[in-house]
Amino acid sequence: MAKNYKRVISILGHEIPLGASKEINFNIAKLHTATIIEVPVIIERSKKLGPTILFTAGIHGDEINGVDIVRQLIAKKINRPKRGTIICMPILNVFGFLNSSRSFPDGRDLNRVFPGSANGSLASRVAHRLMTEIIPDVDLIVDFHTGGASRFNAAQIRIIKDDPQLDELASIFGAPFTLYSNNIGKSFRNACQQLGKPILLFEGGKSFFVDDTISKIGLKGAKRILNHFDMLNVNKKTSPPKTPTVFVEDSKWVRAKHSGMFKARVTMNSKVRIDDVIGQITDPYGKVHYNVKSSIDGYIINLNEASLVYQGDALFHITTKLKS
Repeated sequence: MAKNYKRVISILGHEIPLGASKEINFNIAKLHTATIIEVPVIIERSKKLGPTILFTAGIHGDEINGVDIVRQLIAKKINRPKRGTIICMPILNVFGFLNSSRSFPDGRDLNRVFPGSANGSLASRVAHRLMTEIIPDVDLIVDFHTGGASRFNAAQIRIIKDDPQLDELASIFGAPFTLYSNNIGKSFRNACQQLGKPILLFEGGKSFFVDDTISKIGLKGAKRILNHFDMLNVNKKTSPPKTPTVFVEDSKWVRAKHSGMFKARVTMNSKVRIDDVIGQITDPYGKVHYNVKSSIDGYIINLNEASLVYQGDALFHITTKLKS
């Protein structure tokens, strides 16, 4: 990360000096009723120079587990740095959060319109302001997400491959798994990478649900990152992960061969072998019973928690290749 740390940073047109504690409203738009919609940007600066780290969540309005992690960073005052600057944005897509929706009111996925445009759609304008008025003075971004619908993600960091700095930061964060995945075009992660801003994308849990274990892993990881940069407040404690993160180079979905009522027979993070029975599909009448067997040796990193599934539905996401 860059070492030319600034005594004064500029966020949304506000000049913020060392030692400042400030909440700035990210003015997004107005509702049809002319009610202004604003997203608080919470900034805490130490009197000592250091990195600027941005914690974000809620880029999809239904992914509230990430919102809970950033909320706890603020509520527990972990966001008050020993040195440097911590910026927290718990909800990027406030429209989706209010409407229990993944998307913006214009139907667009905010995470597919970056870097945005000053004259584009509503989602595109929000993306543009984020990239031009907040990101430039940021040295590192940690962006919290969850699994979609009924799919529960194991706690994991996602990074691009062949970047030693991101490998190191992922190891420090200490989630159970680190997945190598290519940046998706027009995603927030891709836009940050294009600007040379390192970003860790955390995935854990599922939509519309807060899992305490996932929140604890995310919170501990954030504290480890802050501690690494000597930013963690002296009143806060952290410890290394009990086991090193498992770097995953490839993975595969096991899909339902039949429709019916579904029950998983394995737990998240568990290791399975080929031909292990990992789930069962039955009919409501007690006449049909299918065992779902693993076709892979690997770890369970995503599990479908739906009670009813259809033929072809993704049931288990299993690692197929680990970094040697």
